[in-house]
Amino acid sequence: MPTAPTMSETIGLLENRVSVRKFEDRPVPGETVNAVLKAAFRAPTSSNVQAYSVIVVRDPAIRDRLAKIAGGQAHVSKAPVFLAFCADLTHVERAVAKAGQDFGGADLEMSLVASIDASLVGMAAYLAAESLGLKGVMIGGLRNNPVDVAAALGLPKRVYSVFGMCLGFPAGDPPPQKPRMDFSQMVHDDRYGAVRDERSPEQALGDYDATLAAHYRAIGKETTDNSWSHEVGGKFYPQPRPNLARQLAELGFDFA
Repeated sequence: MPTAPTMSETIGLLENRVSVRKFEDRPVPGETVNAVLKAAFRAPTSSNVQAYSVIVVRDPAIRDRLAKIAGGQAHVSKAPVFLAFCADLTHVERAVAKAGQDFGGADLEMSLVASIDASLVGMAAYLAAESLGLKGVMIGGLRNNPVDVAAALGLPKRVYSVFGMCLGFPAGDPPPQKPRMDFSQMVHDDRYGAVRDERSPEQALGDYDATLAAHYRAIGKETTDNSWSHEVGGKFYPQPRPNLARQLAELGFDFA
């Protein structure tokens, strides 16, 4: 019998992926950005609604403003190009009006559809860019203040930036790849809980804490023995971005 395929160029790109924040001081040609985005726009989209837009940001003043909103991430300003991936329901609203119906607003389902559509396009763009030798990093910090981001980018109502992406040609060696949780704990067969691991979730979490702590210490980063648990506990208690739902509602998205 033929051997089952387990490796391809695409799988190799994903298996070796790391976030890169340092870039060569050379521009990414517009034709390259267009090629990346045109390929990404073939990503799956719910019911073909294509509820997304992408803002290609090169203006230094706008990028500086976005970097500040994102928590002072300097690479947002310094990367050769910055892409803002937006959930965009204006196309849907126009189509509904053309059909003689009342859109009525973005309820939870439509808000999720648009956000997922934008996320699928973003990951497809990231992979397409890597295939051309570019590297980058996702910027979720735009959700720190989506209203200010909308003002900076001139976004109309029913459009918000789900996340951003820095792109460029990498400078120097890539950073060491951060270990992920064990595959055997993340995949469930048929029903949740049927994992391919004899360890309990608590034991697996303890092992991952130790693995991540060893990784951080190997690259000179201070951490605790319960590295991942401590890190996540600090990020999600108290809950971050408490005003996010209110701000997204102001922009026309109802996640209630």
